Amino acid sequence: MADQLTGPQYFAVFAQDRIGMKEVRARLRPEHRAWLRNPGTHKVVVRLGGPLLDAAGAMAGTLLVVEAQSMQAVQEFMNDDPYCQSEMFEQIEIKRWQWSLGQPQSENLEKT
Repeated sequence: MADQLTGPQYFAVFAQDRIGMKEVRARLRPEHRAWLRNPGTHKVVVRLGGPLLDAAGAMAGTLLVVEAQSMQAVQEFMNDDPYCQSEMFEQIEIKRWQWSLGQPQSENLEKT
């Protein structure tokens, strides 16, 4: 389904690591975190994020909330993420998301 709204929207990104990717995650994490803060020409802003944890508390995936114009923009942004480039994720799910509880003020979003 094509995006029907215009203007910035929020998206939740859920990415599950492939089994056995712990060393790859550790090696690429600094590059991945730098990418999230400065995604080059992509017009996507990461508003919050962090690793998903397995039952033992080890990193096993990624959760991001991003602001973008479209689902396609988020997909393109994710395709260029160092984790995705290394094929670290087994599955990536991107969903439109409405930020309601705890939403930051819009003037604060514009300053970040």
